[in-house]
Amino acid sequence: MLFKANERSLATEIGALVYANPFLEERIAHERAIIGNAYVDAQPYLDAHIKAISAKCVALVETLHARMRGGTRPSGDERQVYEDLIVYFLYDRYEGDFYRLVVSGGRADFYPRFRADASTYLIDASVAAHLFACFYQVRRAFHQIFRHIVGRTKPAARLRAGVWQSIFTHDVRRYRRSLYERMADVATLITGPTGTGKELVARAIGTSRYIPFDEKRERFADAAFVAVNLSALSPTLIESELFGHRKGSFTGAATDREGFLESTGTLGTVFLDEIGEVDPSVQVKLLRVIQARTFQRLGETTARTFGGKLIAATSRDLAAEIAQGRFREDFYYRLCADTLVTPSLQEQLAGSDDELEHLVRFIAARVAGEEEAEALTREVMRAIPKKGYAWPGNFRELEQAVRSVMLRGTYSPHATAHTDARQRVARGVVAGHFTADELLRHYATLLYASTRNYSEVAQRLGVDRRTVRAKIDHELLREL
Repeated sequence: MLFKANERSLATEIGALVYANPFLEERIAHERAIIGNAYVDAQPYLDAHIKAISAKCVALVETLHARMRGGTRPSGDERQVYEDLIVYFLYDRYEGDFYRLVVSGGRADFYPRFRADASTYLIDASVAAHLFACFYQVRRAFHQIFRHIVGRTKPAARLRAGVWQSIFTHDVRRYRRSLYERMADVATLITGPTGTGKELVARAIGTSRYIPFDEKRERFADAAFVAVNLSALSPTLIESELFGHRKGSFTGAATDREGFLESTGTLGTVFLDEIGEVDPSVQVKLLRVIQARTFQRLGETTARTFGGKLIAATSRDLAAEIAQGRFREDFYYRLCADTLVTPSLQEQLAGSDDELEHLVRFIAARVAGEEEAEALTREVMRAIPKKGYAWPGNFRELEQAVRSVMLRGTYSPHATAHTDARQRVARGVVAGHFTADELLRHYATLLYASTRNYSEVAQRLGVDRRTVRAKIDHELLREL
């Protein structure tokens, strides 16, 4: 036996961190079990936690490794516990190197040291290059998720956890074994109100894909991320941009052209924004891309293969679009296996008095620089509406509010059809113009306009999900 009872318990908890979603409660439970009273509840990502876990991990690994040098080997299921412990140990040891690689790029010249450590501590060192690539992906995913998804509230945490699953699935052990090569086959659909950062979520996923490590060149290849706003293009231009075209296939096609589905390569990602507005004729061709992974250039009959990942986004209610015959149901069911919902700014701010200031400070640092962030934040917080304002433009509106204060010292929310519709409903409630059924319909519609999630609205109202769908006022929803 390699482990004593208490050592095995500690090793199991440390190893579990390797495969835990870092944005879910499971991570907190494992960290608390490892460091006990040293865990600070108010600081879930405290550096002191990481250092305390690292110290315990290093001490345990050195103890076990000394026994193994003396001839003791893990027996039976101890092998898996030991390997999981070593995976955490290696990631912790090289995390700083991976971070520098993510931020600065260049050669991964620390790989020889990593491989030597893997040979020293791992039972099967032949997996070193794959493990190295997995570690690079994990560090890159952390960086991209925290860079693109801002907020300290539960809706933001849920979104980060969902993005992590879109990248690694809920079973990271299975992902490491085999799914890392297959994730491009699964399309991702991002829904939510306009201005809630759907493209940022898409970038976090697309730029965090698995990239094999080239041991000879000591480099990771580049992976393209291409965003296409479908609402801004005609069907012919959409097809030309995505699929490419042959010379003479339409007016203006002066040369052969390679489309994004071809040029992004197997490691790349194509993001289709406003997928709910694309013409049904294009939907049929995109359905084939997802289903058969093939496409044809305009004016050609040759089938070409799409090896990258497809991510789509929409602020529209696709169920309503399907009911109206504007969105193909079979296309929707090819998109919906992996679905994420971006929360509205109003949801983000609910129940948190200081979240608005936190978000303003983040935006201020981005638009004015760290040196001016605090001063600009104070100016913005004095100038913008706070309690009671719905922020109909969501994060996009908040960002423009910060810019407006930076430029002119003031911000005046602009009246829109969205705010007019909400105010009209509010006036009707105050005046007592609605029946009980109309009140439920209006309230359910307002909630759904903010969440784009039938289940969440049903939970808030205390009714069945099917009731919510039946009560949605689609005419009012279009105004919202």
